[in-house]
Amino acid sequence: MAVIKGTKPTRAVLITLRKRIITAKTGHELLKMKRDGLMVEFFEVLNQAKTIRQELVKDFIRAQQRLNMAKASEGALAIKSVAFALQKEPTVELESRNIMGVVVPKITADSVQKQMFERGYGIIGTSAAIDEAAEAYESLVDKIITAAEVETALIKLVEDIDSTKRRVNALEFKVIPEINDTIRFIGFALEEMERDSLVKLKMLKGKAVRAAAAKEAEKKAVEEAAKATAAAASAKPKPKDEKKAETA
Repeated sequence: MAVIKGTKPTRAVLITLRKRIITAKTGHELLKMKRDGLMVEFFEVLNQAKTIRQELVKDFIRAQQRLNMAKASEGALAIKSVAFALQKEPTVELESRNIMGVVVPKITADSVQKQMFERGYGIIGTSAAIDEAAEAYESLVDKIITAAEVETALIKLVEDIDSTKRRVNALEFKVIPEINDTIRFIGFALEEMERDSLVKLKMLKGKAVRAAAAKEAEKKAVEEAAKATAAAASAKPKPKDEKKAETA
């Protein structure tokens, strides 16, 4: 029996523990519901992460292929000059959203995928290979941002699921059993104290009854002794002078 250390077996402590066990069981049920909800959300985000990771790999391979084709047709120097021609860099905004009490990031990006005239380089002086490479890398960057959001949410969910599991297990296998054992221990202790008190009361009552009986017996003995003395005094023979007086 795992009893909480330092617990005094009193009725006040028993009442407090009974309230505490109700709170602990309610918290345990709520945490189990939260854990199950987080597991559902986790598997949904996990499926998204798998899909996005596959798409990310495909987009990376496609972007590398387009870049290699552009380098082969235009040369590495032309590619660098086109890259430096970028005028408007993408803007990334980081917000947050709540999933079953878990705060996960929400990343939004602007100006990642651009039109040809928004890229800063001249359309006439470049080939379609450069346009295709730029479009492929813009798509790749957009996919990286989405993957960062999803995988960060996945990590946050895993951490909170692990924390919630530990709390559920602590309540289920340690806190609640200890409180139940302590309640039973206090109940046994109080019953034992009640039995001891009852035995003491019976002993005191027995002593009082015996004392009263002894006192009553003593009183009767005194009364009987007085009666016997009076009877003996009345049965004693009278003196001769008293007899003569009576005869005269």
